[in-house]
Amino acid sequence: MTSISRLKRWAIRASAFAGGAAMVLAAATPANARQSVSLIRDTEIEAVMREYTDPLLDAAGLNRDSVGFYLVGNNEFNAFVTRGQNIFMHTGTIVIADNPGEIKAVIAHEIGHIEGAHLVRFSDGTRGAMVTMIATLGLGIVATMAGAGAGGAAIIASAPQFATLDMLRYTRTQEAAADQAAITFLERTGQSARGLVSTFERFRYQEVMSEARRFEYFRSHPLSSQRIDAMRRRVEASPYRDVPDSPEEIAELRRIQAKIIGFTVSPAQVFQRYPESDTSVEAQYARAVAYFRQGRLDQARQRLSSLIELEPENPFFHELEGQMLYESGRISDSIDPHRRSVELMPDAPLLRVNLAASLIGTNEPEALDEAVSHLRFALAREQQNSWAWFQLALAHEARGETALAQLATAERFFAGGNNMQAFVFANRARDELEQGTPAWVRASELIAVAEPTPQEIREWNRAERERRTPLVH
Repeated sequence: MTSISRLKRWAIRASAFAGGAAMVLAAATPANARQSVSLIRDTEIEAVMREYTDPLLDAAGLNRDSVGFYLVGNNEFNAFVTRGQNIFMHTGTIVIADNPGEIKAVIAHEIGHIEGAHLVRFSDGTRGAMVTMIATLGLGIVATMAGAGAGGAAIIASAPQFATLDMLRYTRTQEAAADQAAITFLERTGQSARGLVSTFERFRYQEVMSEARRFEYFRSHPLSSQRIDAMRRRVEASPYRDVPDSPEEIAELRRIQAKIIGFTVSPAQVFQRYPESDTSVEAQYARAVAYFRQGRLDQARQRLSSLIELEPENPFFHELEGQMLYESGRISDSIDPHRRSVELMPDAPLLRVNLAASLIGTNEPEALDEAVSHLRFALAREQQNSWAWFQLALAHEARGETALAQLATAERFFAGGNNMQAFVFANRARDELEQGTPAWVRASELIAVAEPTPQEIREWNRAERERRTPLVH
């Protein structure tokens, strides 16, 4: 699990939707997200989640390329969708799951919200609740004016409660609709929906907890016994209710669970959960990561070598070895394992970015040329990968191509949502680029789309002055 700045420290902070490749944790504020979240980029985990998601999107009649899937680095159970058809899932949801079917069910439920356009209609529900509150307030005022002071005051005081009840009814209707849609999508793909029931059964206790103590998921997805019973009746009537997860899918899930645990839980807890007596692949995987996080590179590589010997064609084992070497300062040594991971999985953009970062670290002309090639490949598939743009800027600067480095930096800021900085660097790049070239045209495009408003310019100038003003003690 890599870090976004490709130094790959677990908690490094970076801009929205940045990329790295092994397991990356980046503090991000997606444009459409409801709150600031820590996004994780990991080729292996993303591949498994896409294996689960894409058939369900097909079943829902949605375009695979139009629905984004993002991993949130948080050990609490949660998943949600945002405007723009984006699904966000906490890593805790993956770790908690007993089987792949439970994760698929959660994903199918969130797809149900997208397919049902529930986010768009949510404003209708809030508007209806507001109408209810205003009507109740009006009734209370009328009663007060008619001389029923105490009764009118009581009606007025109850207005927010009636509005909340109205909103909850609307939300529960949407949740029930998403449940039924999820079961339909799973049936269309020939899969059991029992994971939906077992997941919600596990958290049935959330129904009786106070709002403040509930998981975020169950504050936005209100749970009820009636809702679970309705799901169970539909699932048990399905001809696919007894279709099991394949052994391959179960093994795949256990591996990514171990990987997440290895990177997010203290090494002591990892060793307790996966003792040396456990010789399974997932246990060795978790222990290799834990040793690496402890700075015990030799022990980590020994465990990883055993895995590579067992599965020499597994790109993610080679990727992890490259990460270990890179982060330990052995840049040149990290190139071969990263190159091997790309050979085994050439279409994975993040693996290309990892290799490019290692090549750039050598500062050798041929290596820099190869790095640019890999980064161009990755960015053609992930244009919003701000970490890849950052690496491209480093490569161009190392080759003496300052204008192209500034253009890549402008792209990086634009990908991260910082239009002001994108505008500044695009202007610098265009001033130095030959007019009419593709790079000059792109810089002009960025200037046009990122041009700040007068208010943004004033705020930026004020922030710059404050930043440059020394503190007086």
